[in-house]
Amino acid sequence: MNSDEREIFHYLQTWGLEFIGAKEVSRRASTKKRYHDDPDWAKPLLMGMAERGVLESDAMGRFRIKPERKKGHKQRWVSPEIEKLLKENGVEVEGGTDSGTASDEHYDQL
Repeated sequence: MNSDEREIFHYLQTWGLEFIGAKEVSRRASTKKRYHDDPDWAKPLLMGMAERGVLESDAMGRFRIKPERKKGHKQRWVSPEIEKLLKENGVEVEGGTDSGTASDEHYDQL
């Protein structure tokens, strides 16, 4: 990834698995001057990152970091309330409510 893609990646990492619009990424991932000079600077980069499999988009054209899928591991979603109760009783919950994104190295390989 180049430096612009890295800026986008780190900005989207702060949002976890929530989808963010391209306009918002353009506005907040870099400086105000860059957004003022070219309000759509991030769009081609977002599309390229989505083609390489680093990001995924929804039907509304918003983007997020593509979650890492563990092979051979069936994930189950656990509500935060149930996860809290289980942890209080000493039961370790796999999956749970974590962000689902992998390390930077994983996405550098894509």
